[in-house]
Amino acid sequence: MRRTAPLLLSLCVFLAATAAGAQTPAAAPPAPAPLPAAGTVIRDCPECPEVVVVPAGIFMMGSPKGGKNERPVRPVRVPKPFAIGKYEVTFEQWDACRRAKACAADPDDHLWGRDRRPVMNVDFPSVGQYIVWLSRKTGRAYRLPSEAEWEYAARAGATTEFPWGDELIPGRANCRDCGSEWGEKGTAPVGSFPPNAWGLHDFNGNVWEWTQDCWNEDHEGAPKDTQARTSGDCVYRAVRGGSWYYFRRLARNSYRVKWLTQDRSYNVGFRVVREVP
Repeated sequence: MRRTAPLLLSLCVFLAATAAGAQTPAAAPPAPAPLPAAGTVIRDCPECPEVVVVPAGIFMMGSPKGGKNERPVRPVRVPKPFAIGKYEVTFEQWDACRRAKACAADPDDHLWGRDRRPVMNVDFPSVGQYIVWLSRKTGRAYRLPSEAEWEYAARAGATTEFPWGDELIPGRANCRDCGSEWGEKGTAPVGSFPPNAWGLHDFNGNVWEWTQDCWNEDHEGAPKDTQARTSGDCVYRAVRGGSWYYFRRLARNSYRVKWLTQDRSYNVGFRVVREVP
């Protein structure tokens, strides 16, 4: 009996070790979800802006036909897809942030109407409040586009001055001499004009749009990808797209101008970018 007990104990230890070694290995972590296809429309909540996924790629940023601040024309790499506002952010969407007490500014609509009109009279810090609220509400990363992302989305694969060609087609945009019913009078409801090739509206005219980038006088020394320029004169940011008040040449894809970050104007609004996924 004295010899049997140690033998039994050794056998139990051996069997336990064998069973432990035979356990099924831990399952591999699930593969990441595939990226949404280019053209996919995403809306993270009923009050959220719709965003459209645009593909990775390469494009030529700037224009040889424009001013010095649109040059040098250079290739820019878009390393991964991102989603950008199908329209400019509207008063209706801004007012949702106001009701949540996350946006302090109550921008004036100049009696043109709210709802689906692009929000305007919002300065750069106020836009930041909206983006923080939207990101927290959805659990997704929202931000302003960089200049490069903005122009890439505005062009939608085009190399011309406007998404549809080098000359403005009357009635295709809202600017002083664009031939629309709102020109020189005020903003148009978002989506009043046909989209570009990627299903995006109102990049040309309606309101200037804030970008992340600090102001620089030209594209010399700019990143070779879509990163925002965080050096330069950061009291000003680059705005893009022209507006209802300005002439068509300012509504070209590559035209850029500086705007004081603390300034609120009935010419300036914004659209958002959402990281993908």
